Amino acid sequence: MRRAGSRIAADIMNTVQERKGGAVVAQQNTMPEVDMTGLTGEQVSKRVMQGEVNITQDKSSRSIGQIIRSNVFTLFNAIIAVAMVMVLLTGQWRDSVFGFVIIINTGIGILTELKAKRTLDKLSILVASTYLIRRDGINQEIAHDRIVKDDLLWVRAGDQVPADLEILRTWGLELDESMLTGESRTVRKNPGDTAYSGSTAVSGLALGRVTAVGARSYAATLTAQAKVYKKTHSDLNAGINTILKFMTFLVVPLCVLLIWTQLNTVGGWDVAIATGAWRQAVVSAVAGVVGMIPEGLVLLTSLNFAVAAMRLARKNTLVQELESVETLARVDALNLDKTGTITDGGIAFDRLVMLDDAVVQSERHAAEQALYDLANESQPNGTGRAILAGLGEQGITAGDVADRIPFSSARKWSAITTPDGATWYMGAPEVVIAALADNHSTVLHEANSYAEQGSRVVLLARSTAPVSGDDPALDPSAAPVALVVCTERIRPDAERTLAWFREQGVRCRIISGDNPRTVAAIAGKVHLTGDTTPRYMDARELPDDIDALAETLEDVDVLGRVLPDQKKAIVQALHKRDHVVAMTGDGVNDTLAIKEADLGIAMGNAAPATKAVAQVVLVDSKFSHLPDVVARGRQVMANMERVASLFLVKTVYSAIISIGVVLTAMPYPYLPRHITYVGALTIGAPAFILALAPNTRRYIPGFLKRVVAFALPGGIATGLSVLLCAWIVPRVMHWNLDNPADLESLRATSAIILFLMGMFVLSRVARPLNSWRGALVAFFAICGVTGMLIPFVANFFALIIPTGPMVTATIAALAIATVIFLVCIWIVPKIGRIITHETKTR
Repeated sequence: MRRAGSRIAADIMNTVQERKGGAVVAQQNTMPEVDMTGLTGEQVSKRVMQGEVNITQDKSSRSIGQIIRSNVFTLFNAIIAVAMVMVLLTGQWRDSVFGFVIIINTGIGILTELKAKRTLDKLSILVASTYLIRRDGINQEIAHDRIVKDDLLWVRAGDQVPADLEILRTWGLELDESMLTGESRTVRKNPGDTAYSGSTAVSGLALGRVTAVGARSYAATLTAQAKVYKKTHSDLNAGINTILKFMTFLVVPLCVLLIWTQLNTVGGWDVAIATGAWRQAVVSAVAGVVGMIPEGLVLLTSLNFAVAAMRLARKNTLVQELESVETLARVDALNLDKTGTITDGGIAFDRLVMLDDAVVQSERHAAEQALYDLANESQPNGTGRAILAGLGEQGITAGDVADRIPFSSARKWSAITTPDGATWYMGAPEVVIAALADNHSTVLHEANSYAEQGSRVVLLARSTAPVSGDDPALDPSAAPVALVVCTERIRPDAERTLAWFREQGVRCRIISGDNPRTVAAIAGKVHLTGDTTPRYMDARELPDDIDALAETLEDVDVLGRVLPDQKKAIVQALHKRDHVVAMTGDGVNDTLAIKEADLGIAMGNAAPATKAVAQVVLVDSKFSHLPDVVARGRQVMANMERVASLFLVKTVYSAIISIGVVLTAMPYPYLPRHITYVGALTIGAPAFILALAPNTRRYIPGFLKRVVAFALPGGIATGLSVLLCAWIVPRVMHWNLDNPADLESLRATSAIILFLMGMFVLSRVARPLNSWRGALVAFFAICGVTGMLIPFVANFFALIIPTGPMVTATIAALAIATVIFLVCIWIVPKIGRIITHETKTR
């Protein structure tokens, strides 16, 4: 195809030869003379030296070093790393296993962002290809990155325009600019017009002078704006970071106070250093610090996002930023691009409407046969291909054609002569009717009525007069026979998908570069607004002020003639009303809006630039995947809220216990390995399972507030239970905490209390327990007890099975802990509601 284009280009300086259906039609080129020599080799070298070459810089805004630094040097990592180093310095490596979460969590973050960086670095609107240029008076095939400013470039059918051009001469060139403007109809170019980079030649041929290359071209300008790195906002991560920042104010002073307190319990600094007891003091202090940091929550959040992304990948949905999975749960405004989302971008033959209702079947068949033969050119346009496909399904095949006038964008009609002497015309209704002698206003009115319903309409007319190929003209006496109605192919899944979003309370709008009436008609067919008629508006009438635009959008369902910058402004206006906005699209004209939206969704057949900036890509371009995507996001958000309460309980009771230890100058009641064991069985492992459970609850703002409200009762109860055990049991049992064996017994008892309270909290989080959730709680309870019976596990985690007098002490401590838990569960929420009520009434 391209080689043929090269040969044609070399021969059409003065005349274009079109060979259609065996007939040769000559079209004299009447356009002004143009210097066809092109640049010389010296001129090309000069422009290369000046940097006027069609090369763009493919760099994202974040380097590999920046990505690594941002993931390694975090507040969470700093706290855990310092605590881990302190424990390792004591030589008790078994108490430092909590530090491995740094490696896992950091690795997930770095790999995810490196993947995003690679995607951004490969971002290019233009497809790498070779192009035909004219230099030194001859045509040459070169790569797109060797084109320089002022080159003479041939634009052939199928080419993607590699740089901005001024059209010098044209032979029926039509460009598809939908990737740039959103307008699905092709645009015919005349001498003096501009062809922007990124558009695609659908038919015809043209010669243009390159006016802008590389970063200065229109496509590169859009790409540069799209490449700006933007981290997806995550309520989960924001909530976790808030907890970490708050805990920082407690961790540093508490850590110092805990070390000082623990040193005093063994006789002070001098004794601790002389005897080596400082090591145990440091480990005890770290036990308090680590317990206050919800390290498992940070890890589980990343893992849960990753698992959700993998599950979506099985449904041909690619999640390019893990945090965007959460954003799916919060979306309440969905902006849809018509082409590629509601429609698949193609045209389908709908029906042939005979203008005479009394025609017999034979006349209808003759019209259908003529229509098929009119469309059956060597390179039919989109409408022609739709007609061929539609009539072909009805069993119609090519007939005999005596002569042919191929379709021309300039004439906007084509013609054939059949062996029986009849001449059939097919073309734009307004053009064909304007050339006829009789008044056919009713036919034009009927054609316009179909067009207003979103259809493409052409007119089929018949004449007995022959048509001349030398100077083709419509026969004024021709009679209109039928209207050919074609429609954009609507995706079969569009209507039910939109219905799902309506039921879920998500407001959908269609934003397109097409005619607003046409878009509104299509929106009505898919019941965008249910049983009501969609309200539409021409984007050229939209106000420039963002606040005024936000007000206007409340009463608009469909917007047409929208420019790329307006799409971005629409997203910004919706943000003004506190909406969480998702934007779908497939064209370069959508990239700015997709980048601005909270969640960008690109179709799999979208432009590379669009897919690169989107957080989610529907690989097979099926709109029907969106409900699955949103449902997965809701599952992540609802379940993570459930399990975050588990982790925050540990933060609360660790802070309470640490403060109690500092105030009473007692040995810390458990070791870091105890909190690792108990946390794994009552928080970490069950939380991971609960996080993957089905959950379609809509996200409600206030994540952190609800998590804290749930965690406080359990955390306070656990903290008080352990402190009371540490204060009362040694006195009742006459334990001497200076004795390592008695201190070991106390810490083992405290670990058992921690485990019991952890199971109580897990039972509350896992409700209802009359399903697999109850079995989950029972399973981990059994695992905890079984672990104490396994020598290796018991030795590694310093667990002791109560025996003798310790049994009585443990049972009494567990009874006290149970009472405290029940009291706190009942009292703390009541106190919280009283405080909230008083605050609101002030």
